[in-house]
Amino acid sequence: MIEIKKYSNQEGHPEPRRVIKYTLFWCQSGTAEILIDEHHFVLKTHQTITVTSGQYHQLISVNGELTVLEFTLDFFSKSDSDIELIFHNGLFCHFGMNEKITLRNASFFSEILNRIEKEVHEKPYQYLISTHSMVELLLVEINRSKIANGDEIWKPDALFLKFLESVRQHFSDNYPVSRFADLLGTTEAKLNEVSKLHTQKTAQNVIYSLIISEAKRLLLYEKLSVKEIAYQLGFNDPFYFSNFFKKHTSVSPKDYQKTVRKI
Repeated sequence: MIEIKKYSNQEGHPEPRRVIKYTLFWCQSGTAEILIDEHHFVLKTHQTITVTSGQYHQLISVNGELTVLEFTLDFFSKSDSDIELIFHNGLFCHFGMNEKITLRNASFFSEILNRIEKEVHEKPYQYLISTHSMVELLLVEINRSKIANGDEIWKPDALFLKFLESVRQHFSDNYPVSRFADLLGTTEAKLNEVSKLHTQKTAQNVIYSLIISEAKRLLLYEKLSVKEIAYQLGFNDPFYFSNFFKKHTSVSPKDYQKTVRKI
């Protein structure tokens, strides 16, 4: 449900990995090199970056001190306000918009992570409640730093976030917007409303964006043919999938695979 690990002046993981958890990297000192999907990041002292559930990522190297916090959505999201906090200001964004954030109150951030590590290691009575509260403090501190750094405030809607999660869980089913509305106990019109509010896109186009993001990950990190990826994403016709991918990215799946793997 929640894990915390520390790295000091060492190599990271040998291969990119995918976990259905939300991950936070915090560079307390020095630098750390991280791959997230197809993008490389170098964290510097007092910088953090978040990785959403389902993204491929690899800790490549640490030249200093790095803390990695991982937790599941079930652990953190006990209410709509929890769901809204985890995605507030674009944190753990489903659209691959990972960003490095410089923390203003680094000593407080490190102290909270150390307290979480102690609670998780010792597992005292009601430690899941205490760690949940401390993760909230971490997210609030990141949001405060983003605002102090000049970012605009973006307040997500819990329904929209549940919609994103539901799409991610049902890629292979090829559900229409109406089916997601039924699953979420709402209407197609409401999903379109919240989608346009948050992304200026219809709900159907939000689904398309998530499919493209997932297709890119599968093309880069899974040993699957284009045909297998098409079926995994709910396409009965691989040729239609290839056309769909090219329409949204301007390159074919195979060309995308070749180009990005060379980078």
